[in-house]
Formats: sequence, structure tokens, C-alpha cells
Amino acid sequence: MAGRWMEFGKYGANGAPGGEALGIAMEGMVHGISSPVDSERGLAARLNYLTKSDAGYEAMDRAGVHVSPRTLMAWLAEERTPNKANLARLDAAYWDLRRRNVAADLKHRLNNNGRGTRVEINPVNQRGVEQKYRRDLAPRSINVRGVWDRAVDAWMDDDLDELDAVWDEVLDLIGSDYDGYSYVSSIGWSA
Repeated sequence: MAGRWMEFGKYGANGAPGGEALGIAMEGMVHGISSPVDSERGLAARLNYLTKSDAGYEAMDRAGVHVSPRTLMAWLAEERTPNKANLARLDAAYWDLRRRNVAADLKHRLNNNGRGTRVEINPVNQRGVEQKYRRDLAPRSINVRGVWDRAVDAWMDDDLDELDAVWDEVLDLIGSDYDGYSYVSSIGWSA
């Protein structure tokens, strides 16, 4: 990661490393069922989502949901309720599958047929920094292409080092003040 922010936060600036902010922005695109897994509606919705595809069964397997077909059918028919451990596993499987489905869609939407995506980069929050220590940074908007598959894969693998490497490539697009955006308050896009 770029580094003129030798002791980031020493004077009161708030933000996150750009690679981490990139991961946070992607994670923010994962939406799903808001009802808790231990509610009737939340459990039914998760089971329905997970049992609609082979990928759902694979997600349950990865999460450690290993029950007989008879037990699974009883859960689906609402004749039996999973124990707390299986409820937690079902919830983990649901969110794992949601992330995987969002990841596939994100790659397609962010690559935008090779045209990339316009990204808004908001600099660190310097409200708590004395004027003499502030850096002159404004929000930046740049078109990013060619890194999205790597970025999404790194996010899925929770690989912060790779997200940092991708962020360094994004910083190269900014130009001479790239180093001022190695830490940011947020990033976003419309995809």
C-alpha cells in the first residue's frame, strides 16, 4: 500500500485502507432476508432459497448441515425445527450462497462488457485534524476497468493482501495525488 500516511490517524484523520474499503463496498451489496433465522418466516425463506438449487445444497454442506433427507423434508414442511446449532449453520449457508450469487453478478456488472465502472472515492475524514496538518483532498471519481474479477475473487476469499494490490492499481489511475487516497472514508459505485 502507498504510504505518505506514515502514522495514519496520528492527528485525528479517520478512514480505512483502500483495499479494505473496497471489500466493505462489495460486502454492502449483499442483501438478503431480514427476518432472523430462528423466526418461522426467516427459517422458511432460508430453507426455500437453499433447497432450490444444487448450489444451495453445496452451501449447506460447506456450512456443516448434514441431516437426512427425511429431516430436511420435516424442516421444509415445518413439522420440525432445527436445533440452535443447525439454525446457525443454515444461516451461515444462506449468507455464503448469497455472497456467491452476488459475486457472480458483481463481476458481470462491474466489468460492464469491458467498459468498467465509475467509482467515487471519498477521502479520509479530517474533521478532527488541526488545519495545519490537513491534506487538501477532494472526492474523486474515476473509471475503473480490468481489475474487477480479481477484486471480487479477493473479496470472496477474504484476501486483504490481494484487495490491497487491486487498490494500488486503482490508485495508479488517480495520477499524482494517488497517495492521498491510500486511506479513504468510503468508496462506492452505481452497478
